[in-house]
Amino acid sequence: MPTLKICLLPGDGIGPEVVAAAVSVLALTGERFGFALDPATHLIGGAAVRATGSPLPDATRNAVTSVQAVLLGAVGAPEFDTEPPARKPETGLLNLRKLLGCWANLRPLRRIPGAGATPVREEIVGTADLVVLRELTGGLYFGEPRGFSANRDAAYNTLRYSVVEIERLARFGFELATRRRGHLTSVDKANVLETSQLWREVFQRVASDYPGVQLDHMYVDNCAMQLILRPGFFDVIATENLFGDILSDETGVLAGSLGLLPSASLGGEVGLYEPVHGSAPDIAGKGWANPIGAILSAAMMLRHSFQLEEPAAAIERAVTAALQAGIKTRDLGGNASTADVAAAVAARL
Repeated sequence: MPTLKICLLPGDGIGPEVVAAAVSVLALTGERFGFALDPATHLIGGAAVRATGSPLPDATRNAVTSVQAVLLGAVGAPEFDTEPPARKPETGLLNLRKLLGCWANLRPLRRIPGAGATPVREEIVGTADLVVLRELTGGLYFGEPRGFSANRDAAYNTLRYSVVEIERLARFGFELATRRRGHLTSVDKANVLETSQLWREVFQRVASDYPGVQLDHMYVDNCAMQLILRPGFFDVIATENLFGDILSDETGVLAGSLGLLPSASLGGEVGLYEPVHGSAPDIAGKGWANPIGAILSAAMMLRHSFQLEEPAAAIERAVTAALQAGIKTRDLGGNASTADVAAAVAARL
């Protein structure tokens, strides 16, 4: 029986609740499919700042680089909003991604009919089956110089991308499209930004190596509109860090809730898996959190870090069955608790 060595980073707010739910489903999946878990739990985010003064302490840094995969809950707590960057929970997450070399962020969206309320008509939203591929370690979030003027009457950030950063994401996107429906949409703002002009040039050049993939270019503002008007048009959307952050959250409207969306951050030797939703401190500890995003992130972990396709697909089918049976948390219009949903998924494995 193989043993999966993983690091758990529950984090802040509802993070510990959804991670516990995902681990319970993983453990039962292991019993059914013949693998064991070897999890170690460590601190990140606000919980780490309170305990150590750092959002990514040395013990966590050492732990995440000695495992095969990391499952993270969420980071963020209002008490740190006015703290300097070195003490902000979100800095811990950014530094974690950089430490692990996770430059490619996969955020899949497949509409499950009836899963959650959406303002988009079902005949439109029901066609949604796409992946947002977000560049994760460049752009405005990491560019230097950045900061405030001496008297704090201005602030500045630097948007920078290199050919190497763009090309590796482009090739990742084309490879992903070849395994899906053969359609890649590169999203930029090339009518305004030089970085986007370079982005478009590189994608166009790389496209010649993938003649079986249809490449489209789309401005980010138009993409935001088309995601709602005709989500079925998209297969793989590849874009830079800031645009990907925004567009992937928009897909929560198509899914019915951000609580349904998983993600995988890849590129280094250790994969990082986390639900797309935030820490939601206002509902922490109430048992209201939707664990589906974390459970589906665990399924992505099995697929991408451990090449366990069969159990990963089984978890995804079980999630669909539980939702279609009406087992839903409050964000989806139901009254099931976090533990109820985890148990319902486990029962359908």
